[in-house]
Amino acid sequence: MTGKELWGSILQKAMEGKLVPQRKEEGTAAELLKEIRKEKAKLVKEGKLKKTKPLPAVREEEKPFDIPDSWEWVRLRDIVYNHGQKKPTEKFSYIDIGSIDNTSQKLNDSEKIIMPEKAPSRARRIVQLGDILYATVRPYLHNMCIVDKTLSYPPIASTGFAVMATFEGVERKYLFYFLLSPAFDSYANSNQNAKGVAYPAINDKALYNALIPLPPLFEQHRIVEKLEILKPLVDAYGQTAEELDELNRKFPGDLKKSLLQQAMEGKLVSQRKEEGTAADLLKEIRKERAKLVKEGKLKKAKPLPAVSEEEKPFDIPDSWEWVRLKNLCQTIVDCPHSTPKYLKEDTGFAAIDTNCINANGEIIGLRYVSEDTYYNRTVRLVPKKDDIVFTREGSFGRAAIIPYDGNFCLGQRVMLLRLPSKIDVLFIKMILMAPETINRLTRKQKGLGAKHINVSDVCNLALPLPPLFEQQRIVRQLESLLALCDKLQPED
Repeated sequence: MTGKELWGSILQKAMEGKLVPQRKEEGTAAELLKEIRKEKAKLVKEGKLKKTKPLPAVREEEKPFDIPDSWEWVRLRDIVYNHGQKKPTEKFSYIDIGSIDNTSQKLNDSEKIIMPEKAPSRARRIVQLGDILYATVRPYLHNMCIVDKTLSYPPIASTGFAVMATFEGVERKYLFYFLLSPAFDSYANSNQNAKGVAYPAINDKALYNALIPLPPLFEQHRIVEKLEILKPLVDAYGQTAEELDELNRKFPGDLKKSLLQQAMEGKLVSQRKEEGTAADLLKEIRKERAKLVKEGKLKKAKPLPAVSEEEKPFDIPDSWEWVRLKNLCQTIVDCPHSTPKYLKEDTGFAAIDTNCINANGEIIGLRYVSEDTYYNRTVRLVPKKDDIVFTREGSFGRAAIIPYDGNFCLGQRVMLLRLPSKIDVLFIKMILMAPETINRLTRKQKGLGAKHINVSDVCNLALPLPPLFEQQRIVRQLESLLALCDKLQPED
């Protein structure tokens, strides 16, 4: 339960007479209503209040919930009045929707002071100290407050507010809390009462006909006292609940990042002497590459310089090596620098671009091209099973493994990495998509609009390399642990 939900539940209990006990010596709301009617009649006689038509009696079917026997259902108009409207004739403090902080339900410190000659000519609502301001436009129902401070100039409110003064027998804070309650929100938000298309609002008739559960005056005071004791406690609970929800929401993702970092640093599985070293592995890779060059299956390429000490972002085990991606791969090719013409029908020839790869590095769709386009885009290299397609622009840093042999070519904004047989392709995919790797690449992004990573920066990327069998053990461990992380992800 969120803090908001808990507070709503407490307000509802308060308005049902379940927050504090009833006391016989405090009298009844029926007796209180007689006093309120006397006060109203007196104000009418003195000319301070206009006489209004009697409101319809409360019918049983209207009552939304049960209340104690000592309480009464009344209509809002029975217990409040207003001071009318006037056209501004002097400098005034103007209260509109933005004047109220709808989280604290207080007037903001900054006042809007308006000169009469700059004010619209139409009448505005007169406001006095102690009045309740209730925003009647549906999106802003909780932009409400009690005017509890004297403003610099006579305050006048937007006609988007109902301005309510309470009779002496009504604790204004009790009424204020009821107007904040879920029960009243439900009434004010209903399509029956909130009229309008762009900005639905509750009109005066519906507002002042609303039913209010009225306790005796001293019970009203006790309810308010109890609510104000509970409010800071609920706020503290709400803050803690939000922090816990945020922690729960972030925890699986943070745990994944931590596991990937542990894997990159050689801390996820133990090192085993019998599995050899990455230095031995690199010798085997160089032999394999030299054999392919000799057979004409691979072009001879000038190796990049070794990774310098200052380039190494963290420590790795002694049996591992830092290696540049280009020195690790058999070959790296960029996509043709043009966007192919995509076709709707399945032609048997497919391009893979950034739109085809999701955030988990999975190929989620293909984009079809003509046979001619396919051959034009595979002149340099024909993609095959276990090649990695790496995005370097837009949703950059996504690495997807081609799952089977087919007629694939590269779309726009991606490059192809082909690894030697003695490298676990899943290990390299995981390392390429690890947050630490992405952070290093992000710092090298170029461009003002659509940022991208240069091919040379990808080729120069320094990666930690363990022996082959350790790579495979890391992959198995990561797959198992990351699957558990997914199960920890809270449901929306």
